[in-house]
Amino acid sequence: MTIVSGDLRPRAAIDAAWEFVNGARRTKLQRVTSLDAHRAAREAGAEAARLAARSAGDAASAAYLHPIAKATQVGHILRAAASAARVAELNAGGDPAVGDMMIDQARQRATPTLIAVLCRYPLAPTAKNRVAQLMSTLDASLRASR
Repeated sequence: MTIVSGDLRPRAAIDAAWEFVNGARRTKLQRVTSLDAHRAAREAGAEAARLAARSAGDAASAAYLHPIAKATQVGHILRAAASAARVAELNAGGDPAVGDMMIDQARQRATPTLIAVLCRYPLAPTAKNRVAQLMSTLDASLRASR
């Protein structure tokens, strides 16, 4: 998958995340590809492309969740699901009910381990943009389910 024709940075971040998930040691690869994917997100023109690249960067960043609990870390855990919900909204003509449904589905798929890790961190940061709103909704519903 490429975000912009020829831009392989988001794909490299996904590959680096999978290496870590499949048992490889956490290395500089995850950090570098994460930063590169986030740069690709800033350069993407379309909102869906920007969100996809940012989610790829977040996937690689998840290998570096800090033991120091900061609310910004919650983005590495939940922002991809919120971004997918936003893209679904865009594909449905901007219908917020579609995003809400996607957030509910993400909540239902969340494992106890994910919720336990999430609860080590403060609440998701608040903002006025739709992805942040969706992420805050998912965050609150997961914590309430504990």
